[in-house]
Order: sequence, then C-alpha cells, then structure tokens
Amino acid sequence: MDVLSDVVSAARTGRPHSGRVARSAPFAQRFPPVASAGFHIVLQGTCWLLPSQGEPVALGPGDVAFLPRGSAHGLADDPSTPVSEPPATLTGVHDGRDGDTSADRPPTVVMLCGAYLLDGSAPHPLLNDLPEVIHLPTRVGRHRELSAAVELLGVELAGNARPGSDTILLTLLDLLLLYILRAWFEQQRTSGHSATGWAAALHDPAVAAALRAIHQDPGRQWTVEELGAQARLSRAAFARRFTHLVGQPPLTYLTWWRMTTAARLLRTSDAPVNTIARQVGYSSQYTFAHAFKRQYGSPPGTYRNHAGRSTTPA
Repeated sequence: MDVLSDVVSAARTGRPHSGRVARSAPFAQRFPPVASAGFHIVLQGTCWLLPSQGEPVALGPGDVAFLPRGSAHGLADDPSTPVSEPPATLTGVHDGRDGDTSADRPPTVVMLCGAYLLDGSAPHPLLNDLPEVIHLPTRVGRHRELSAAVELLGVELAGNARPGSDTILLTLLDLLLLYILRAWFEQQRTSGHSATGWAAALHDPAVAAALRAIHQDPGRQWTVEELGAQARLSRAAFARRFTHLVGQPPLTYLTWWRMTTAARLLRTSDAPVNTIARQVGYSSQYTFAHAFKRQYGSPPGTYRNHAGRSTTPA
C-alpha cells in the first residue's frame, strides 16, 4: 500500500478544476482563501506570487506554486503593481481571452491554474505538515515526471476539447498533485530539512513499513508489538521512533486512520454503517459511532447525509 496515494485518495472530494490563463501587464489579481488546494504553473513568461505572509515569490517558465490549504494570495506582473481587480477564484478560472490580452498587449504570462477539493473536516497530518506555499522552481534534470505532467496538461488545455479530454484531464490532474507532493517530500529529504515530520516518516524504512501495514489493513487489531515487528524493531524502540517522526503514537494514528477511512467510505459508498464499522476494525456499531463522532463532530449517518450534499462533483 502506497501511503501517499492513500492519503490523497482519502482527502480528495469532488472533481479538480483547472484552466489556462493568459495575462498582460500590468495586472494584480487577488485570490481569497478557499477550502481547496490550489496551484499555479507558469507555461510562458514570468509573474510574482504574493503570499498572505512572507516575501513575494518570483515565478518563471516551468515553475510550480502549490497552496495546500488554499491560503489567500495574489498574482501580479510586479510586486509593486496596485491590486485593483476584483477577487478571482481558483475553482472558476478562465482562459484569459475576455480582455486580459490583446494584439497590442501580448501576454506577460501564460499559466495553468486550478484547485483540488479536499475534505477539511479532519485533514491528514501529512497535509498539515506542508507549508502555506510550496514553490518548485524548474531545474534541468529535476522533477522530470512533474515537468512531463505539466507539459501534457498544457497541451490538453491549449485548444478545443478533443475526444477523451475529460478523462485525460482528470487523470493528469491526479498525477500532477501526486508529483507535486512527491517532489516536495524528496526535496525536503535531500536538503536535510526532514529530521522529523512526514517527509522523514515516508523515507524511514521502519516507520514507512508500519504505515504501509496500517494503511493496507486498518481493520486488523494491531498491537504496538505487531507493528514493531513490521518495522523490525523492538516494541519500545518502534514506539519512540514512530511517535518522534509521525507526531502521534502508533495506535493513536491507527484509530485516526480508521476514522478517515470510514469517512471516505461514508462519502463514496452506500455500504451500511455497521458494514463500514467492521471494515475499519469495530465489532460494535455503537463504539464505532462514538469514535467517529469524537473525530468528526457528528455521528456517521449525519456525516454521510451532509457529505452527500456538499461533496457532489461539480
């Protein structure tokens, strides 16, 4: 079981949105905070990302800017350009052919912009571990898979829809998200910034083995000793190492992941609540409902009814 893929699948709700945007200088666009993870990728030209906190970030061709929590930010041709345009939305981007560019003003920048809808009711700690803005500058020979996905997305969004475009776009957007996260975690590991946290946990053989075991079979009645055996460590050594890197004791994370898995099943299937309870390791529906309410603030049935109304794909 691939833990990163599993986490992304559990967090995703609805369909991702994307579009090709062309802008001519001068421009300065505001993006209010949203319950989505947003991205901007420069295809041609240059611009500046203006985070709500911190210094402006220069973006050039091939650069990726990812905002895991949909934080408020801006895009501008220059940090000094006054923001006078109405707020934009990551989930309703347009192609820039409605007056943003003209024959007299060729585009300063051409970008891919979009958003992923994520379940914010109990975000995975892996996603919480990410910074407000992830900037992945293009470099020759680095992040080749990410660069390939960006190029393919640019081709698909460049012209009129062709047969199969809907499925191709959704697949490429899924790939893009995973490649962004993979590139970030690998960058943290190679830069020496991942002594703790999920970047370190995913690359630690012992902890990664235990995480894979939990994700592969969350319904199993795991003990710390059994998870330690998966990690090939003693019970005490494993518990210390897991807690140090993941930030939670092993069985606390197991319970948390069980509830996250149950939430995904409640959103995406019609399986009875008692069936879902058994799938995630609870023989008592009452005990399961109590644990679920503790994490999500509502009983499983109420959560399912609300999720059915709020996460229907656009």
